[in-house]
Amino acid sequence: MSGSGPATVAALGLILIPAMVKNGYDKAFAAANVSVTSGLAIVIPPSIAFIVYGGIADASVPALFAAGILPGLLVAGFLMLTVYLISKKRGYRGLPRQESTWLVFKDAIWGVMTPVIILGGIFTPTEAAAVAIFYGLFVGTFIYKTFNSWDKLLHVLFESVKATAVIMFVVTCAGLFAWVASTVGLVERGAAVLLALSDNPWALLFLINVILLAAGMIMDAISIYYVLLPFLLPIVHHFAWDPVWFGVMMTVNLAVGQVTPPVAVNLYVGAQIADLTMEEMTPPVIPLLLATLVALAVIVLFPGLSTFLPTLWGL
Repeated sequence: MSGSGPATVAALGLILIPAMVKNGYDKAFAAANVSVTSGLAIVIPPSIAFIVYGGIADASVPALFAAGILPGLLVAGFLMLTVYLISKKRGYRGLPRQESTWLVFKDAIWGVMTPVIILGGIFTPTEAAAVAIFYGLFVGTFIYKTFNSWDKLLHVLFESVKATAVIMFVVTCAGLFAWVASTVGLVERGAAVLLALSDNPWALLFLINVILLAAGMIMDAISIYYVLLPFLLPIVHHFAWDPVWFGVMMTVNLAVGQVTPPVAVNLYVGAQIADLTMEEMTPPVIPLLLATLVALAVIVLFPGLSTFLPTLWGL
């Protein structure tokens, strides 16, 4: 529902990490689990990353949202299998259900309706954001009564302004760099250098994935879109690759980048919540990271996973 990896870690980690530790899970494993799986927030819609990619690549955002569903579920499946095998080996077990699933769903239905409104409403992404804000304000004030004082509401608004300001500053600087690079001809020359390395599309695709994975270690996702995508789009057009599939592949790459040090925003948030160091967080992350890379390879090899739903729904 957040569309952001770090925001998902912050929102869910405060609840899930202490609860898992309380029930016998290793703290580092619990924090790694939440941190890595929160990367799915930018793959399964709604996704801020897809909106940014669609704006730069002039691709349909609804098509990107639809395209992210099956690959996102594929990544989730590999992660679930890995977590299950590790938990079974170490003897981790949850507690028996204390209340029925229906009662939990009934209590959560107002919050669950948020992505339904965002994705199902007949309005633009900007309008959807405004509607979601007022819907969240209504639910938080009158249903869950979270905003029971002006101080809490002002605090949320203040934090939202700070987060938005940081993102917009990064986007502005990255957009300026992209404009300068295009104006001086750096984009065309960079694309020409990559195309000169190989005529084999699969070899070049492998190289692009390596570049994206390396970039994810030192840059945030939004910056990578603005800095690297102008160089990559001419290559996408040259080989007639589907821009929607390429967007999904690139976004999954960037989800991996959110948990690969030194700039691993999801891990930093998870480590802060669990009161752990990055060194303590890294070992349990590795098997989950390998599972994500295997899923990424499947997404690269089978573009139909990304294009099936957009085609089926006429997007």
